[in-house]
Amino acid sequence: MAGARHGPVATLSEVTHLRRRRIGLLGGSFNPAHGGHRSISLFARRALGLDEVWWLVSPGNPLKPRRGMAPLSARFASAQRLARRAPIRVTAIERDLGTRFTIDTLRAIKHRFPKCEFVWLMGADNLAQLDQWKDWRAIARAMPIAAIARPGYDGTAVASPAMAWLGRYRTLAASLRQPEMWSAPALVLLRFVPDRRSATQLRRSDPDWASHLSARHQRDGVTRRLLEPETLSGASH
Repeated sequence: MAGARHGPVATLSEVTHLRRRRIGLLGGSFNPAHGGHRSISLFARRALGLDEVWWLVSPGNPLKPRRGMAPLSARFASAQRLARRAPIRVTAIERDLGTRFTIDTLRAIKHRFPKCEFVWLMGADNLAQLDQWKDWRAIARAMPIAAIARPGYDGTAVASPAMAWLGRYRTLAASLRQPEMWSAPALVLLRFVPDRRSATQLRRSDPDWASHLSARHQRDGVTRRLLEPETLSGASH
């Protein structure tokens, strides 16, 4: 997609000094990033009236096997490639913050960027297992959650313990477009034409995908720091 369609991504100084910007946070391993990540990010941005989306490339995901997990630098590079010419920032801010759990990451980001409003973006597969995450109710209270339908996971998401609790806070996407309605807990369920691409399929078709990417001179889209190539370190939800 051409850059002119979306407009330029604001600089960090603009994020922190202009009006309260609305930002979607999409966390994940991005092992590797693929077109599905981009599609749901742009869809969520339009549906929720967001200024941009930040991809939080996790140092590691305890709910996924370590075997086959590429180094952070390679996963970061794949995300940067997919985010080109889109209002998407790729960041490894969790490593800089030193946080191990999602709830700690979200609290730290809100503290660091008090002039921004955030919404947590997740696939229906993550909503189905949200109750396994540390302080998951606190995550829901930290910021609105937008869950995006993913083929094969709708049933388990609806039947999950998290959904049983979050269901009472369900609201329409249009409500998050109104500043006075931006509060938490709030759950928005988003549906769009399913994108069946997955990182698993990409790894199967090209097991050596990480070796094709240059991991040098990568700059974090949020902190603006250079990303040092390193091996995978542990992290938790």
